This record gives sequence, C-alpha cells and structure tokens, in this order.
Amino acid sequence: MKKYISLGALALLLVFSLAFKGGKMLGLGAKAPMTDYSMQGTDGKKYNLAQLKGEKGLLVIFSCNTCPFVLAWEDQYPRLGKLTQEMGIGMVLVNSNTRKRKNENSMEAMQKHFKEAGYNTPYVIDQNNKLADAFGAKTTPHVFLFNDDLELVYRGSINDKYENQSKQAEKFYLEEALKALEANQEIDPADTREIGCSIKRQ
Repeated sequence: MKKYISLGALALLLVFSLAFKGGKMLGLGAKAPMTDYSMQGTDGKKYNLAQLKGEKGLLVIFSCNTCPFVLAWEDQYPRLGKLTQEMGIGMVLVNSNTRKRKNENSMEAMQKHFKEAGYNTPYVIDQNNKLADAFGAKTTPHVFLFNDDLELVYRGSINDKYENQSKQAEKFYLEEALKALEANQEIDPADTREIGCSIKRQ
C-alpha cells in the first residue's frame, strides 16, 4: 500500500513540475530578457528581439499552428501587424512548442501556416523553448508588450473573447494597450489572464 502511495505522489510531483517548468512569469516593468537570442523565421532570416523592436516598443506573442485558441484568435494577427507597424511598434510571433517540433509545429508547417493565415509579421522558432522559459510564458497565445526601453507594460490576453459566454469580444485589452503606449498614457488593465493551450515544452 505504501509503495502505491509513493508512486502516486511521485507521479503528481512529476506532473506539477512539468506544468510549471516555464518558471516565474516576467513582471510588469521588467526588461525583456534574451534580446540578442537569435531565432529562425519562416522567411529564412534570423531575428532577435533587439532587432525587432520598433521606435515605440515591441509586441511578442507566443503562438503556434494548431491550438484551438490560437486558431480562434489569429484573425487578429494581420490586423495587429498592420496596427503596430503604423504605430512604430515591432511585432513577432514566437513558436516555442518544442515537443511538437517534428510534426505540426515544424518549420515547414509554420511556413505553410504563415501563408494560409495571412501573417504579416515575423514568425520564428524558439529552439528548446528558451525564450518562453525566460519570459515565463504559459500559453498559446500569450501576449507581452514592451515600451521603447523594452520594459514590460502589458501582459496577458488579446481580448476578453473567452471570458464571455457569447464568445464575442467586448474588451479589446491588447489594442487599448497599444493605443495607450503610442500615446504615452497609462495602460489599464496592464495585466490580464492568459487563456490558451499550454506551451509544449521539451
């Protein structure tokens, strides 16, 4: 009996450790980590956060090809890409799903998805989920918005679509945060609940 209890406790501990492997989430006001970390894009180019930053900041969205939450939200990506470009804010989509890299989140699958979904910003591979771990990113999608000093000013969700029974967005958190950042105004709310699929870490 004790043996079964010990094995059960060990299994629970393993599940817990895997679920929280990403570490502590990056706090508001914190500097973006690993800004010189090079990531391969679907266009064959290499990118890092320092290069991607625009004059007024940087938007990082952890994403993937197959999560139902991403598929339901990604129609916003091209619009956000155009909006950030007009605002002088850089934008990048980061795929950190290391355990799914050999199939639906391979570079080839990402290149195909990039075209089919009409993305207009860099879509890059985070090898061995290093950037996701440094950010403490938990889900796809998971949003992190930085100012011109690469300090975190907003984190969380794109909008409140999945907080409403109708699944219709009423509060556009990210868009409002972008507008406030552009206007040098306070962002409120600056921290919303990330909703999505867990990042498939190694």
